[in-house]
Amino acid sequence: MVAGLVRALNDVQLAEDAFQEASVRALRSWPEAGVPDNPRAWLTVTARRCALDVVRRESRRHEREVEAMRLQRLFQAEPADQEIPDDLLRLVFTCCHPALSVPAQVALSLRTLCGLSTAEVGRALLVPEATAAKRLTRARQKIARAGIPFRIPATHELPARVEGVAACVYLLFNEGYSATAGEDPIRPALADEAIRLGRLLHRLLPDEPALTGLLSLMLLQDSRRPARMRDGELVLLPDQDRSRWRADLIREGVALLGRGLAQTPNRPDPYVVQAAIATCHAIAPSAEQTDWAAIVSWYDVLLTVCDTPVVRLNRSVGVAELNGPASALAEIDELTGLSDYALWHGTRALLLDRLGRPVEAEAARARALELDVNAAIRRRLQMR
Repeated sequence: MVAGLVRALNDVQLAEDAFQEASVRALRSWPEAGVPDNPRAWLTVTARRCALDVVRRESRRHEREVEAMRLQRLFQAEPADQEIPDDLLRLVFTCCHPALSVPAQVALSLRTLCGLSTAEVGRALLVPEATAAKRLTRARQKIARAGIPFRIPATHELPARVEGVAACVYLLFNEGYSATAGEDPIRPALADEAIRLGRLLHRLLPDEPALTGLLSLMLLQDSRRPARMRDGELVLLPDQDRSRWRADLIREGVALLGRGLAQTPNRPDPYVVQAAIATCHAIAPSAEQTDWAAIVSWYDVLLTVCDTPVVRLNRSVGVAELNGPASALAEIDELTGLSDYALWHGTRALLLDRLGRPVEAEAARARALELDVNAAIRRRLQMR
């Protein structure tokens, strides 16, 4: 709905504010008047009225009055509940305009597409909340000043936006696959929406390896969804019933991986390499038969094009299985920049447990629990 409002208003901030005000009005009136037959249409019409009110309040200049008339004519001509499938994709491309830095693109997309709070955006990007807030403010101001249009760019403009678009869609998927906050460890609607966008992007640019790898990676990870929950609790990968994994998504993901590898003969693509890592898990008949040597090898390839502390932390899981927990712990203790990342402390706790160092493990778990984590992850840490 926000994406549809942005298309009409061509103003991200106004669209978000109008939708928020419409939501507040719904919370006030629906308990007494009842939920309308078409809640979406009610919210859309109300949000449009709120936007018009804002424009009219600021219509001291002639241009504002002209804009109010334009919006009114547009809203009258268009049904309130009209479904435009590519609205969200248009919003992705707007957020990922080359005039914005990639970190700003990602922050704005997470806030607008996922509806994450500023604090959650900061956690997803491993930056303080104040830094995330500044990025969001600057990005919105730049879109307004530069008059960046809300549209899918021409074909020749698309490659310049692939990096930001792919990052935004994958972070949207990540928030659905493993929620960073709240009670629900999985947010299926977000994961489904990210995969839908991934398919649209792949159809737009089928020869772009990042988008081929991105879709492959999301499908391979999402194939495990049916086995990731039991009695409301997360089931870790080694404990999952692999017969419940979706074989159709694995087949499709592996086929896309083959195309992605063929598209990158000279330089690895981060998403293609991550899809290769996911494939190692997907094709293993059991946790015990996982090819950890291949996984660590693929992580070594990933580090040549995406050397980040989080990638090295994830690699340490494979190192622990291949060379033992002491080797993995030595590696992650050398990492910097993750002191406020709960999963770094949680991983240390698991490795310390395996090494028979319970006092240090408990201290690491306690630090993880001090940080903002999803309720399901918090329960797992507490159970350990």
